[in-house]
Amino acid sequence: MPKLTDIEIAQRTEVRPIREIAASARIDETYLEQYGNDKAKVSLRFLEETKQPDGRLILVTAITPTPAGEGKTTTSIGLADGLSRIGKRAALALREPSLGPLFGIKGGAAGGGYAQVVPMEDINLHFTGDFHAITAANNLLAALTDNHIQQGNALNIDPRRIVWRRAMDMNDRQLRFITDGLGGKANGVPREDGFDITAASEVMAVFCMSSSLQDLKERLGRLVVAYTYDDRPVTAGDLKAAGAMAVLLKEALQPNLVQTLEGTPAFVHGGPFANIAHGCNSILATRMALKAGDYAVTEAGFGADLGAEKFLDIKCRTAGLTPAAVVIVASVRALKMHGGLDKKSLGTEDLAALERGIPNLLRHIRNIREVFGLPCVAAINRFPEDTDAEIALILKKCRELNVNAVLSTAYAEGGKGAEALAREVVRLTEEETPAFSCAYPLDTGIREKIETIAKRIYHAAKVHVVPEAAKELRRLEKLGFGGLPVCIAKTQYSFSDDPKKTGAPEDFSITVRHVRVSAGAGFIVAETGDIMTMPGLPKVPAAESIDIDADGRVTGLF
Repeated sequence: MPKLTDIEIAQRTEVRPIREIAASARIDETYLEQYGNDKAKVSLRFLEETKQPDGRLILVTAITPTPAGEGKTTTSIGLADGLSRIGKRAALALREPSLGPLFGIKGGAAGGGYAQVVPMEDINLHFTGDFHAITAANNLLAALTDNHIQQGNALNIDPRRIVWRRAMDMNDRQLRFITDGLGGKANGVPREDGFDITAASEVMAVFCMSSSLQDLKERLGRLVVAYTYDDRPVTAGDLKAAGAMAVLLKEALQPNLVQTLEGTPAFVHGGPFANIAHGCNSILATRMALKAGDYAVTEAGFGADLGAEKFLDIKCRTAGLTPAAVVIVASVRALKMHGGLDKKSLGTEDLAALERGIPNLLRHIRNIREVFGLPCVAAINRFPEDTDAEIALILKKCRELNVNAVLSTAYAEGGKGAEALAREVVRLTEEETPAFSCAYPLDTGIREKIETIAKRIYHAAKVHVVPEAAKELRRLEKLGFGGLPVCIAKTQYSFSDDPKKTGAPEDFSITVRHVRVSAGAGFIVAETGDIMTMPGLPKVPAAESIDIDADGRVTGLF
């Protein structure tokens, strides 16, 4: 019998009515706004009115990504199902996929194999329209900014210093840099402009960092859209845009409830990228998962140096969260790539390459334990071609750090394949007490925070801030933004800002090229290396394989 694709597995699964899933999560149906029978929005009133205590928060992160794959989302879903299988009440909180990568290079992003969230096609495509609402709110602010200039420019905005860009949820390199407002006086003021992908919009970050509708509105009002001729920031509040933007987002702000293939409740909500933003689902979804389960499993994007660092230093600090344990996902294949092995050779046992690559995993483990003070376990996402000798080597190296490594076969077996991981997570939460602390205090300068992350988390030898970025850094501190946490935009493929430096590089320098404030989201963004906020499509886009038949059956989403 031919192997089933992810989408075929999802389509053959009998999905339970969403009201049953809500009931299992202790959510009364009066809080639900259903989108058909298999997904629903959950009213924010649930958080205001529930008497349920918070469960234990489990963060799933990973080693530095490689083209071989690590399986972080699959492991997160499998772990939640595994917890359910061993008798624990569990819930998930995950990010929503972006259409850009889905039609570009990534394909589906709702887990894989027998560890998926469903309805898989809906989640990967338009879902409940959250991304469209965020795109609309972003572009409303752009339109109001240009209209204000057109109608007399009472705020004295310098058109050359508009920092707010337009957005769309699709990879389109053609729109990175554009010139608009052409065609004469009636058609606007000619200026340079551009588009970011929706996941990179600050509205997305605000959406995910907000704790209520009122908090959302206040954060939107703080968005910096431009600077005046005399160097003062102009905000969305100055443009009287925050109210209308909040109206567009009020339905989207309610977290989405779906389920795993095994019926575990899953809140899938918000989707900032972790290489150019903070890479976590919404605070509201995480809080709902904590109320819905005795264990709430959540995921941070890319490697632990990106998503996990931002989850811990930004999201946890803002929301007052403390993880009970951290799971670091790795695979033999990915570690061999970090050891210099070509992707075509990954199916052959190579202990030497593996030993060269394992330091990447060990560095992430040390960061979680020694910098953030959190208990952790390494989850080894096992592939069929992995040999016993390779697995034994990883287990040995982790034991030398007094950390357990546990095999996971969630892709092939669902929750059953993650039961051992679930038991280790439960053991960690019951036997070890977190001594959580952030990587840096907020009362240091912006440059000091950047250097602390670069040296403590990335293990860089030094940080070089180009003169233009240094000037902007001093300016932001003068404007009163110095007390904000820092969100570093960096390649996901390396601890360094050079994607070619795999493994656990030493004696490298991080170069900060741009610094800007995300005042609504509540952090400073420091851009390193060559970071693009609007991806392009590959030579053979995934879209070429996605199709639909006469009966409406979707194919090609993996």
